[in-house]
Amino acid sequence: MTIQELSLRLPNRPGELARVLRHLAEERINLAAISVDSSEREGHVRLVVSDPPRAARRLRAARYAVDARDLLTLALEDRPGSLLAALAALGKGRVNILSIAILVAREGSRVLVAVGVNDLAKAERLLARGHPATGESLHRLTNADLLAVPSAIPSESVGLLL
Repeated sequence: MTIQELSLRLPNRPGELARVLRHLAEERINLAAISVDSSEREGHVRLVVSDPPRAARRLRAARYAVDARDLLTLALEDRPGSLLAALAALGKGRVNILSIAILVAREGSRVLVAVGVNDLAKAERLLARGHPATGESLHRLTNADLLAVPSAIPSESVGLLL
């Protein structure tokens, strides 16, 4: 299993994001992460939720165009340059980065990073080859794993999908 993100575009108007989240709340779908960026006319929203298939069905029924993407999850040393090394390995293998999220969850001295790519299987092969920066770093997390993070995480910490 992998983490799955949902993405959609919205008109950049007051209340549009609230409508989306209201649909999820009515279905009792929990939000693990959200990212919003916008231009003057349009917003792009990425969501990690407790039940991606049900959320996508509900949002599509409400006439939103929803895309779903599986994310590669890496555990990288929490030090300068570790993400750079992973991205360099993907670039050398001609895998395009579509999104990145540094997740709130940490595992010892490693930070968990979710990366959206254009070829998930190829990215996993490239990074599983024992690249010095990423050896033993691929993780199989699910959306439910993110929602089960212990409460030891400071309340002011926020994970955003970019």
